[in-house]
Amino acid sequence: MSNVYAYVRVSTLQQNEDRQMIAMNQVQIPDKNIYVEKQSGKDFNRPIYQKLLKKLKPNDVLYIKSIDRLGRNYEEILAQWQILTKQKGVDIVVLDMPLLDTRKGKDLLGTLIADLVLSLLSYVSENERCTIRQRQKEGIEAAKLKGIKFGRPPKAFPDNFIQIYNQWLEKEINAQEAAKLCDFSRTTFYRKVKAVPDSLIQP
Repeated sequence: MSNVYAYVRVSTLQQNEDRQMIAMNQVQIPDKNIYVEKQSGKDFNRPIYQKLLKKLKPNDVLYIKSIDRLGRNYEEILAQWQILTKQKGVDIVVLDMPLLDTRKGKDLLGTLIADLVLSLLSYVSENERCTIRQRQKEGIEAAKLKGIKFGRPPKAFPDNFIQIYNQWLEKEINAQEAAKLCDFSRTTFYRKVKAVPDSLIQP
């Protein structure tokens, strides 16, 4: 007997899967058969997806809201589609794209159309992801040229740094103790020692 399942994915814990869940409830998929994952779609090494993959049997039907919920890597989406439909004998229904419903058009023409649509959508999905990444990189570089700094601001020298520094030089305290007194990590303390201005250590 065949079963019906759904795979719902959002990229982070903060994102909300309600829109996808509503769509799955509308096609009357039992809650116990809806597999929800909160993880990036960069690859298919996802525990919930792998659990679902083991559960699927020939003639089962798998629903997804859109092709990018399955994944975002063009080559891997195509590979997984082949695993699901050819190796495991599972039908896939993409709700946002009625042409991607392998229950229909199982003849050669129907399969060809589905494969062409899948290839196009997968390419567009990955190309969009690469474009966003490139724009982010270019935006960061442009901001850096304007003097905008990213990340945490460097820790300032404490008021008593020179006293602590001199104690460390005289071996009155070790580096770990000196770092603790400065509220630095040991690595930060060594970095600060190398960067200490001459004006601070001159009498």
